Amino acid sequence: MSIKTSLFSIKLLLLCLTFGFAQENKSIKTTPIDSIRLSDPFILADKKTATYYMTGTGGKLWKSKDLKDWTGPFDVVEHDPNSWMGSNPMIWAAEIHKYNNKYYFFATFTNRDVKIDTVQGNVIERRASHILVSDKPDGPYVPMEDDTYLPPDRPTLDGTLWVDKKGTPYMVYCEEWLQNLNGTMEKIELKPDLSGSLGKGEVLFRASDSPWSKEYDDNGKVVPNKVTDGPWLFRTQTGILGMLWTSWAHNDYVQGVAYSESGNIDGPWIQQEDLVTPPNFGHGMLFKTFEGELLMSLHSHRTNKNGDFIRIPNLFEVDDSGDKIVVGEKYKFD
Repeated sequence: MSIKTSLFSIKLLLLCLTFGFAQENKSIKTTPIDSIRLSDPFILADKKTATYYMTGTGGKLWKSKDLKDWTGPFDVVEHDPNSWMGSNPMIWAAEIHKYNNKYYFFATFTNRDVKIDTVQGNVIERRASHILVSDKPDGPYVPMEDDTYLPPDRPTLDGTLWVDKKGTPYMVYCEEWLQNLNGTMEKIELKPDLSGSLGKGEVLFRASDSPWSKEYDDNGKVVPNKVTDGPWLFRTQTGILGMLWTSWAHNDYVQGVAYSESGNIDGPWIQQEDLVTPPNFGHGMLFKTFEGELLMSLHSHRTNKNGDFIRIPNLFEVDDSGDKIVVGEKYKFD
């Protein structure tokens, strides 16, 4: 074979490979964000891979380069079936946090086969916030050292990561109202590598502390709502520490915010009276796009004619230049 023929063969091979790769990329199916059905949407903007990763209830993963169109969902969780979670746990409110060059999967796992209590006729299943780890944002996420982060006789959920100014990591989570009848927001210190917890959890505030989380009792009297959901901590550009969290205002699922008077995680936490989003949006978190825009990811919340919940990821613009965040219009894609 001549040198000229060899060069032609190499060029032809490269052309075929390039064409095949392009055709493969064209064939990848994408889904617009408003066509995805997902509760508790969490978005990690990973600069290393120049990719947005979205997860949430269900624990699966979606990927996007532009926030508008997504590929997935992908399975990324490899839990231990011999652990307290059992062989097929429910997964709620998953989050992915990059911390010390690793990626951590915070989520609520429920083993429906294990019952831990019965309160007012409600059977309470084994449910807890837990953390898995991976070297890559798209997993797989696997267990670490401790198989239990929080007390096994209490139902906990919606754990998130907060690292204070001293570099101490914490899990902030809720104790579910089904057992204590007045849901809490709590913190527990984590080991430096997040592989377990240290000490005991401490209450930061309760559902009844909010001026907006209300419901009617059986006699039609207005009473505090019991639900605490979806904590997300942030600092404004002026250094004020805040926390997004969700509950109910009568029949509306709503997004509120509290601010720490001391500027640290111990509070005291002062509840803002006004809600920060329209009714029936909730479980929000904040992230910056690769262009530096601050957005809130949360789901809309409504029921269809069959009474089933429909939850769709939404993005809102956010201004954090003052002492309190201001949520603006829905994010508009280019």
